[in-house]
Amino acid sequence: MTTGLGVRTRGLVHIYRAEGHDVAALSGVDLTVAPGEIVGLLGPSGAGKSTLLTLFGGLMRPSAGRVTVGDHELSTMTEAELDRFRAADVGLILQGAARNLLPYLTARQNVEFAQRSARKAGRSVPGPGEVLELVGLSDSVSAPLDSLPPGKLQLAALAVALASRPGLLLGDEPTSQLHHTSRDVVLDALHRVNEEWGTTIVVVTHDPEVAARLPRTVTIRDGRVGGEGRQGEEYAVVSADGSLPLPAVVVEDLPPGSLVRVHRVDDVWTIIPQGGGQE
Repeated sequence: MTTGLGVRTRGLVHIYRAEGHDVAALSGVDLTVAPGEIVGLLGPSGAGKSTLLTLFGGLMRPSAGRVTVGDHELSTMTEAELDRFRAADVGLILQGAARNLLPYLTARQNVEFAQRSARKAGRSVPGPGEVLELVGLSDSVSAPLDSLPPGKLQLAALAVALASRPGLLLGDEPTSQLHHTSRDVVLDALHRVNEEWGTTIVVVTHDPEVAARLPRTVTIRDGRVGGEGRQGEEYAVVSADGSLPLPAVVVEDLPPGSLVRVHRVDDVWTIIPQGGGQE
């Protein structure tokens, strides 16, 4: 079984330049993903989900804070060390199946191509047939990619991401633009990978039906962790600095600048609005 890699961030900040201005994509993310977990990143467009996924994969360096994957502190690694980390420990599914595949090769040949670097480095990798069987593509190993429907193309993209048997699988909207049946097939494959290989899986999704099938979800809002879902229950999350992003339904009733009093009676905490708020 693959050893799933845990992910830990502390005070994670990422700033980029846009039209001459600094934009904070992430503003102090504290998050822990245990080895072998499946976690969905939720939130509106522009909240920082894809940026967070990219930092997990070592594709960018954070502006501040720490990202640790397994025993690797990514922000202190050299470019050569990051290259080896990306090749051996992380599988990435980009949004849109075609971006992950070489269209002139079959599914089997795509997996074999993705394994070239690991094989040259002397690493043991699973056979292409094993990978394709795991994701449910054993009946299409030699079919031309242009003959495969969208759902099977996404399974082929998943197989390529798993080619080196990584400890961490990252997926950016891996079920987008799929109809319900194909979407469920891809989700079943992700759960099977997690169960049989122990791979840690983190996916970005906008689909509430996809989120409902994930054991844990993390909502990113305004570049921070805005809440978590566990087995269908939603929770607010206290950050390392003591701040507490309120659920969106509460924020709708409390405009910025609102004063609230936090009151405790026995073991029950109550938030009591006291007025204020920006006009």
